[in-house]
Amino acid sequence: MLKIENLTKIFNQATINEKIALNDISIEINDGDFVTVIGGNGSGKSTFLNLISGVYEPDNGNIIIDNIDVTKLKEAKRAKFLGRVFQDPMMGTAASMSILENLSIAHKKGIRKSLKWGFNKNLTKDFIEKLKTLNLGLENNIEQKIGLLSGGQRQAVTLIMATLNKP
Repeated sequence: MLKIENLTKIFNQATINEKIALNDISIEINDGDFVTVIGGNGSGKSTFLNLISGVYEPDNGNIIIDNIDVTKLKEAKRAKFLGRVFQDPMMGTAASMSILENLSIAHKKGIRKSLKWGFNKNLTKDFIEKLKTLNLGLENNIEQKIGLLSGGQRQAVTLIMATLNKP
């Protein structure tokens, strides 16, 4: 569950360039809900998502995920609560690592890290099945460096990475 209460963000506050990006936004999104954020350029869509993920700190309001107030948590601490796909397909993946390695890192999100590498035969089979759902043939090239993929292919893999674990 995601609950946004009275969220406000003002850039360049108290200057001639002051810009109210979001003003007193409230919404509750429950498990299973599907939400689309629509608006023109500069309407605050990216700012809204950046506030939720912790890129920006709100000037007012609260961000609650699964009954935990994450408003004051830094971006890195919030990551365990969220899965995110960026507009830029070059973000969110490690270009010099393989598709398998990127998926393995995403799979380990929120799990205590160790020196043991993050994949085995069963996990690899699971990743291959997930890649097949994309109908892009990526399951046949799971060892390929993700940086060699097209922007659309890379973004599709990022979607899988964001949904491997329940945020």
